[in-house]
Parts: sequence; structure tokens; C-alpha cells
Amino acid sequence: MTAAYDREILLGKLRSGAEMSRPERIALTLRLAIPAILAQLSMCLMSYIDASMVGRLGSAQAAAVGLVSTTTWIFGSFCHANSSGYSVQIAHKCGAAEFDDSRRIYRYGLICTIVISLVLCLLGSGISGALPLWLGGEQEVAADASAYFLIYALFLPALQLAIYSEAALIASGNMKVPSMVSLAMCALDVAFNYLFIFVLGMGVKGAALGTGLAELCAGAFLLWYGSTRSKALSQKGIGQIHTPKRNKLVLSQAFRITWPLWLQNLISRGAYIAATVLVAPLGTVAIAANSFAIIAEGFCYLPGYGMADAATTLVGQSLGAGRKDMARSFARITIFSGASVMALLAVLMYAFAAPVMGMLSTDPQVISLGAQCLRIEAWAELLYGVSIVAYGCCVGAGDTLLPSAINLLSMWVIRIGLALFLIPRYGLVGYWIAMATELSVKGIIFALRVSGERWMKHKIL
Repeated sequence: MTAAYDREILLGKLRSGAEMSRPERIALTLRLAIPAILAQLSMCLMSYIDASMVGRLGSAQAAAVGLVSTTTWIFGSFCHANSSGYSVQIAHKCGAAEFDDSRRIYRYGLICTIVISLVLCLLGSGISGALPLWLGGEQEVAADASAYFLIYALFLPALQLAIYSEAALIASGNMKVPSMVSLAMCALDVAFNYLFIFVLGMGVKGAALGTGLAELCAGAFLLWYGSTRSKALSQKGIGQIHTPKRNKLVLSQAFRITWPLWLQNLISRGAYIAATVLVAPLGTVAIAANSFAIIAEGFCYLPGYGMADAATTLVGQSLGAGRKDMARSFARITIFSGASVMALLAVLMYAFAAPVMGMLSTDPQVISLGAQCLRIEAWAELLYGVSIVAYGCCVGAGDTLLPSAINLLSMWVIRIGLALFLIPRYGLVGYWIAMATELSVKGIIFALRVSGERWMKHKIL
């Protein structure tokens, strides 16, 4: 793109209240979204590579990782929710060009999120032994599943550091560095996994250790970059964090944004665990196929999550600058773009479902069943994209309570309700029909939510 479409120039126009043409708004969206999508791609590749490497060890080992995967999502989502409470405030302060405040919020948020991650680490370590049995796992997979989750839990502070530092940089408008670090983390994950799984013969435990070390390296670099090189986050010469009164306000704002996300995470991810419990009795093949199909589908929805990251930043900075018109415009651009790309990828996923599953498993039964699931899910990707990006817009506005309630109700009422009816009749395929139905309905509800204006009325002080 030309210099006129430079990211910093366009962000400067947004913050200053200058008029922005539609091509400029689209250009800024792409400037932020493309690196974010690359970052999501690298994270998806990490899951794909982990699953592929573990899958080469056998279906039992793959099922062990798949059994605890929903629980790892719960803990990982808590780390994302913790970060949102502070990154949204950073986005608003950057939009208002109040960079001293954004730098202080960054430091205070770092302390708070790491403390919470240490609590999560202790909790995860404590339940690791019993978790596979709680989830209904068979004895042949319980030991590997427990070991994998224990190592994952021990690296939660490293994961939190990487997630928080990345979220803060994205909120400031810097998507380039996080995306490059994500790609580097993916490369490190491949190297570490190969070393620990195959060279040192650690099996499933090696996959968890390799991923944890890759996250630690990424988090340490992002912390250094944000603290020393970022204009909006640098800690050079800022003195104390804030006055106690100001710290209390920042913490209360973070809690207001975060607690609905915590609740949503706990209850909606609890629904994922409930789904795992429903799927587990179907046997090792079904568990492995379900786990691999979820990973494969990730390539389809990663543009949505990348666009959602851009939407959170653009909406947050627009509202921080007092420009609701720009927030509304960026919401429309990002939702349309994210949903359109996901719909296109859904066509490819439908066509190449079997080859994609074949890259994750060598078991013909797992490949066939997983491919059936992917083809069902392909029909829901358009509206799933709408819900993903619209949710990112709401988070950028600090509107988390009602969107979280929407996610909770759709998950428990529609997905789990239908699953209870369909799984006894159609097995794993029944669960994926229920999931595709739920995602489609949720997309319609989120489209109605962002078509109004109430989602933009949450004040960030």
C-alpha cells in the first residue's frame, strides 16, 4: 500500500477526529487484520502440528490429548479474559492519545494478570491427576492425559504473559510484531515438539513441554518489546504505576469488562466439557475424530478471530476518540470481511475434508468420521464468522455482559440440548449437527445486536 495508507498515519487520523474515506477505513482494517490473521494461523498451526505429531504415536495418545483439550481451553480462555479487561482500556486510551495512561494501565494489568495466572497454575496442577477420570476417559488414556494437563498447567503463567503482552500490543494498534512473534512461536513449537516427542522419546508429555517452552519464549520477547519499544506501552521514565485511587478505578473497569467473560468461559467451556463427557462413551475413535476435526476446522475460522482482534482495536480506539460513527463503520467492514472469508474457506473445507483429516491421523475410521463432521460444520461457517467478529466489536466497546449471556444460552440450550437428543441416535455426527445449528442461530442473534447502538454505550473512563 502507498504511504497514504500507512497504519500510523491512518490511526493518527482516527485519533485526531479527521475525516476518513471508505478506502482509508478498509485499508486500516486490512493493515490490522492481515497480521492478526497470520497470528491466528500460527496458533492454529501449533495445534495442528501438536495433534499431527501426537497422532503419529497412535489413536490412544491422540485421544489422551483430545480428552483434556476442552479443559485446557477453559484455562486458556481465562488467560484471554484476564487480558481483555486491561487491553480494552489500553485501546480506548490510545484512541484518545492518552499514552501516559495506557503505559501505566499496561504495567498494572501485567501484575494483576500474572498473579491470577499463578492461581490458575496451582488449581490446574491440583486437579490434573483426577481430571481424566472426571471426564469419563478410559484407563488406557488416563495416565497420558493427566501428564499432559499437568505440564500444561505448570506453563500457564508463561501462556498468560504471552497472551497479555500480545493483547496489549494489538490494542495499541501494533499487529505486526505479535504476528511475527506468533509465527516464530510456531516454528519453535515444531522444533521443541520434535525434540521432546521423538528424539527424547517423551511422547505425549513432550508435546505439552514443547508447546509450553515455545509460549515462554514468545511471552518473554513480547514483554521486552512492549516495555521498551512500544510508544503506547513503554515503561521508560513513567515513574509509579498510578495513585491508589486511580489503580482502584482501573481494576474496577477491568473487572466490569472481565467478569462476564470469566462467567461465560466457565459456563460455556463447561458445556464443552459436558460435550466431551457425552462423546467419551462413543469410544477412542470418536474422541480422536472429534478432537482432530475441531483442530482442522480451526483453519476455517482463524480469519474470523483475526478480524475480531482488528475489530476490537478499531472499535475501542474509535470510541476512545469519541467517534461512534467510525466504530459503527469499522464494525460493518470487519464483520462482512471476516464472515465472507470464512464462507469461502468453508467451501474448501467441505471439498478437502478427508485429505485434511488424513494429515492428522493414519486411522481410516478416524479420517472417515472426522471428514463427515467437517462437512456438516462447513454449512455454519458464514454465520459463525458473523458471531466471532461481532463479539470482537462488542468487547472493544466494553460491552461484554449481554454478548456473554448470548454465548452461554446458545451453548447450553441449543447445542447441549440438541446433542442430548441427537448423539444417542447419530453418534458423533449428531453432536456436530447440534453444534452447526447452534453456531448459525448465534450468528443471527449477534447480527441483530450490532445492528443497533446500545452495544456502544459503555463508558471507559
